Amino acid sequence: MLYFIPAWYLKNEWKEDEQFWYRRRMKTETDDTVKQIQLFQRNSICEYKILLLSYTPNFRHFLHRQGVFRVPYWSVFDAIQEVQRKKQAVLSFHNLNWPKDIEFIYTPFSIVAMLNKEKYALIEFGEYGNLIQVNLYRDGQISRKNIYDDRGFISCTSVYENGSKAYDQYLTEKGVWKLCHFADGHVAVNPRSNQYLIRTPKIQKQVPFSKNTYGSMEEVIEEVFKKALETTRHADMFCAAVHPQHLGLLGRLLAGRKTCFSVFENRFPLDGNQAAVEILSRGDYIVTDSEENLAMISRQKGLENAAKKSIPPYDTRMDPGISQQLNVQKILFPVDHLPEGILEGAVKQLAAYLEKNKDARVHLFTRNAEFNRADILLTEVREILRRSDYPSGWARKEDSNKSENPLDEENQIPILFIVEQCVDELSVNKCVREQRLLVDLADTPDLFLQISCVSMGVPQVLRTATRYMRSGKNGRVNTELAKLGKDLEYYLESIGNWNEAVIQSYELGKNHTTQYLIKQWKEVIVSIGNSTGIAAGNRRFQ
Repeated sequence: MLYFIPAWYLKNEWKEDEQFWYRRRMKTETDDTVKQIQLFQRNSICEYKILLLSYTPNFRHFLHRQGVFRVPYWSVFDAIQEVQRKKQAVLSFHNLNWPKDIEFIYTPFSIVAMLNKEKYALIEFGEYGNLIQVNLYRDGQISRKNIYDDRGFISCTSVYENGSKAYDQYLTEKGVWKLCHFADGHVAVNPRSNQYLIRTPKIQKQVPFSKNTYGSMEEVIEEVFKKALETTRHADMFCAAVHPQHLGLLGRLLAGRKTCFSVFENRFPLDGNQAAVEILSRGDYIVTDSEENLAMISRQKGLENAAKKSIPPYDTRMDPGISQQLNVQKILFPVDHLPEGILEGAVKQLAAYLEKNKDARVHLFTRNAEFNRADILLTEVREILRRSDYPSGWARKEDSNKSENPLDEENQIPILFIVEQCVDELSVNKCVREQRLLVDLADTPDLFLQISCVSMGVPQVLRTATRYMRSGKNGRVNTELAKLGKDLEYYLESIGNWNEAVIQSYELGKNHTTQYLIKQWKEVIVSIGNSTGIAAGNRRFQ
């Protein structure tokens, strides 16, 4: 069995990051573990299971959003709360126990419950219209917050004193409190319900907590998780996402077990963290999402000789873009991680080219979802254009109050710099599909952008060659900003050069397909020693 241990946490809490339906998602939910689970589920590589260490009352909705609804999982909080339900259930707020004279006011975002002309409760919903939580008020201040599980019961209640949280109580399906997590961090166990539930397909037993009081929630999770690990086999393998929230705990509990650590983006920088490096050195294998992270791991003292490999979490697939069908040439320019001074130099070069090519447009790509991010970027670009004697009006938002007279529009300054705010994979793919060229001048190019460009045949201009960009094949290396205009001309003014890059992108993509990823993961599993005969379609270790 292969066990995945994800890093799905709300900041540094043992909780999920579920949001109300009307709140903008500030970062993508997709990470290395999500893509690994998708790969294993869709290709039947081997038997696997998720081990969930966070409190996730809406976990079924998360799995549904990722397209892996039916994956097997074990949850430490389900064990603590003795939850046995597996299926989702519809729970209406009308079915809750409300006072007799309650009045519901439907706002565009939430439902407000009024009692005697005072706010009694605020009812919040998730992305699927499911009830997530109910906030209760007394004398204008929040007094209690009830959090609901998507399987149809109240899962946790938070009690407030003078507007500040005093404690959280985690409940069973029948409403009996199991743990009381106080604001100072310590945890008390209900003496009348002082056991947790360990379930496997073959056994089901209640295990008493070893203490009545714990210093932290991590101590509780460690005890329950340790007991659950006793039901696994010594030959089983664990693939754990490297994250500061649980790395110390896993270092203690997985010592001597067959372990693969997964390093993703900048989730946990290891430079200078010798304790984390020591834990990783005791693992059997380290998998990184990029060559840059592989190099970072190799620099760490103690990991030079560790078994490690870079396996990208995303695969390539032939998915032609539509840029050739558009009457403009869109240049995708990521701006989030540019070295100091690069933005100004690049905008000057891009502006000089836009002055010559009236069909070109620059799309400023950012993953920052802040509401004022577009305004900040456009203001910065306008200032650069002004200092460089280009029309600052090239960088502005489109006027929603368009003139009804076409002659007026002809005299307007065209918009040539457009902001693209993309958080999730879907929005990134939609954006890249229309791009004619990628210009990524960051020291480390955006990995998912690169893979999307390879899949859609979009040429790339980067500061250095990567596994997804071979200079002279599907892109060009730009080490001097002064030559950026030449790179733009090469692809935007020669259909022959552009077509050649498209062909080379598809050829390069053949080396990074789903089958390539499967092959890489098989090698890792075999190297660790779980199996010497694992094959796609075989869900049982030999």
